[in-house]
Amino acid sequence: MKVIPIQQAASAIVTPRTEAAPPPGESLRDRRGRSVRDLRISVTDRCNFRCVYCMPREVFGDDYPFLPRRELLSFEEIVRVASLFVARGVRKLRITGGEPLLRKDIERLIEMLARLPGVEITLTTNGVLLPKLARRLKDAGLHRVTVSLDALDDALFRQMNDANYPVEKVLEGIESARAAGLGPIKVNMVVKRGTNDGDIEAMATHFRHSGHILRFIEFMDVGASNGWKMDEVLPSREVIARIDRLFPLEPIDPNYEGEVAERWRYKDGAGEIGVISSVTQAFCASCTRIRLSTEGKLYTCLFAQHGHDLRALLREGADDARIDAAIAHVWQQRDDRYSEIRTAETASLRKIEMSYIGG
Repeated sequence: MKVIPIQQAASAIVTPRTEAAPPPGESLRDRRGRSVRDLRISVTDRCNFRCVYCMPREVFGDDYPFLPRRELLSFEEIVRVASLFVARGVRKLRITGGEPLLRKDIERLIEMLARLPGVEITLTTNGVLLPKLARRLKDAGLHRVTVSLDALDDALFRQMNDANYPVEKVLEGIESARAAGLGPIKVNMVVKRGTNDGDIEAMATHFRHSGHILRFIEFMDVGASNGWKMDEVLPSREVIARIDRLFPLEPIDPNYEGEVAERWRYKDGAGEIGVISSVTQAFCASCTRIRLSTEGKLYTCLFAQHGHDLRALLREGADDARIDAAIAHVWQQRDDRYSEIRTAETASLRKIEMSYIGG
């Protein structure tokens, strides 16, 4: 089947009347009363992995037509959009991809974003380029990193990343981030029943006492290329039960309103873990996230089918007031609750790909 790049299907925004938008600087609420607090910025659609749940090789081969450089938002354009979101109450900026460390001079973008007031800047990565870049990223102003690691067993890890990267490369990256002061480091494991769920206990054992926070993520139906099936979802409650049998756990309160991970700590004081249960325990009601794609489209849900084009406004010379009004319009019209209404029919819809929007 020929795969059409999802960006071709994204809708262009209809520029709203500026008088309909709240005054600049006023916090925004969507139709369900949710505020916007977290902007996720994808800086590239390219990746050096071909993970089976994100960029399966049969779809995203080595000759896949990724976006040409001229279509990507420049660092200046990204910072301009981010500054408008910060004025509207966003307090966390997460840099994603693809693999964001493939974007040339990524530390320069971090340095530019770090000048915005009152924000935490984080980055999600597969970790293999961190030995080269961790110190530069920290010096530029990055606060934390989240590293994806789906197995400790080397053969299984190579199978899942489908690019022949050994697990040791990621572990070296985690250590480089720790040494650079980019912690506490979160380590994300996407759990796919029948594929890597046998490594759950090994991951928990390895990261106990490490100071890192291991998080288990239910396999999700993001995009249309990962062959998602409900019977390959291992519910988070089963993950917790399996770890609790080895190392007794107790629940702890969230760090902040809208935190997606349910937190647990080891009763013996060996640290904490988290579970992200967007399939079996939807958290749509408290979602405060919006996503900016590599080429400047806004997506109000990880499972969205269409985006709203900000790049056209940026490049046609729109002033900040007009762009701010467009942002306000998009968020105020938001009514997403995909995980609450997921069915076999919705799961089969063509949605934005994980590699394109960055999770």
